[in-house]
Amino acid sequence: MVPLQNYLILGAILFSLSVVGIVLNRNNIIILLMAIELMLLSVNMNFVAFSFFLGDPAGQIFVFFVLTVAAAEAAIGLAILVVLFRNTRSIDVDDIQTLKG
Repeated sequence: MVPLQNYLILGAILFSLSVVGIVLNRNNIIILLMAIELMLLSVNMNFVAFSFFLGDPAGQIFVFFVLTVAAAEAAIGLAILVVLFRNTRSIDVDDIQTLKG
């Protein structure tokens, strides 16, 4: 059986990679959205690991809610990305200022 520490270390590595992806790349919206999704998935992995090792299904149930929010975030983020690309022909984060009403 794989110990809990291995899951937590892997979750911390994935979370750290997503934070580095957000900090280093502030221009491309697609990479920012992928980094946020990776962050949510690393947290979900920790929820499932704790849920399994503690024998409580509450963590696994909470993961479904987090995945629902992540799907909505991805859909809204991609819709904003499409509008941005139609108006500016670019997906640069700095061009979002042009979408002001």
